[in-house]
Amino acid sequence: MLFSEILGQTHIKNHLTNSADHGRIPHAQLFVGKEGVGTLPMAIAYAQYVICNNTSENNSGNESCNLKFKNFGHPDLHFAFPVTTTNSVKNHPVSNNFMEEWRKLLNEQPYGNLFDWYKILGVDNKQGQIGVDEAQDIVKKLSLKSYEGGYKFMIIWMAEKMNIACANKLLKLIEEPPDKTVFILIAEDESQIINTIRSRCQVLHFPPLSQQVIEDGLVNQFNIEKSVAAKIANQANGNYNKACDLVYQDSEDLQFENWFVFWVRAAFRAKGNKQAIHDLIGWSEDISKTGRETQKQFLNFCIELFRQAMLLNYNAKPLVYMESKTEGFKLSNFAPFVNQNNILEIIQSLEEAIYHIERNANSKIVLTDLSIKLTRLLHKKSQATT
Repeated sequence: MLFSEILGQTHIKNHLTNSADHGRIPHAQLFVGKEGVGTLPMAIAYAQYVICNNTSENNSGNESCNLKFKNFGHPDLHFAFPVTTTNSVKNHPVSNNFMEEWRKLLNEQPYGNLFDWYKILGVDNKQGQIGVDEAQDIVKKLSLKSYEGGYKFMIIWMAEKMNIACANKLLKLIEEPPDKTVFILIAEDESQIINTIRSRCQVLHFPPLSQQVIEDGLVNQFNIEKSVAAKIANQANGNYNKACDLVYQDSEDLQFENWFVFWVRAAFRAKGNKQAIHDLIGWSEDISKTGRETQKQFLNFCIELFRQAMLLNYNAKPLVYMESKTEGFKLSNFAPFVNQNNILEIIQSLEEAIYHIERNANSKIVLTDLSIKLTRLLHKKSQATT
């Protein structure tokens, strides 16, 4: 992967290439950035730059080495990522079992998220992790000599999914790796990585992509009109993966918005309305039948939509990027029901639901409880404005 293929993040590209050119290559680095900002493509491009002794935009180095990187098959480039059991891998899953699917993700959706990865695996009803079996596999891989005789890289994607056993087993290796071995940990939330790991890494924070960078990227990749690209870039809010989904009209946000609209309408009607209560229970049951990762994605979508509604309610229109696509639902009409009297409790309730679902609580009970709380909070807001 070439640096020229990565959108924006010019200062990070320059930092990585300059440090490599001067022989300053930290043995452990942590790339932190939200979905769709390019942490994974950047890590691969950096590994290619170092391993193949490239210059400028990843060229002029070892031609055969660069060719191996085109299919992400270079023997000195190793990956670890969240996995789980599937129909073909019944127990002790490790990343090596899923390299074909992983290369498909890198080829088709290099800016993809964990939800996209689980869809490719067909396991969005499960939650993956990076476990102790993976740690043992990493130790074995890195004990081998480098194929090219130079550096070898271990890229750990979604490093916050490492469990404690894995993190503890890798701790010593990350602190004192073999000569010319580089760890790149990639995370969306660095607070979920244990301090003993985080403190041993040089941290690079990736900012969201600018609207102009996303717009230019969409025009170049999809050959769409600039006006259309500009509108999508605004809705993407710094996330190129979301922008690509919107181009294909394949964004899960479209389904999430339908779920959200039905939910808040039923919650608002529920006071003294038996049918609305039945609707909420039925809604909770339907959502609970989806995968846990889908449920978490949806609840995070709800958090952002409530925040957008609050911003609109307080006339911060330049900060509002969401546009409703559900017939009969307008964010401007919903916004008055979200203000300082209930927003904190709403967000806290949603975050608690995510926490419990992540820890395998009964999602139907969690979502039903959340719905009842929302019924009270929406009416509290309604009364506060009368």
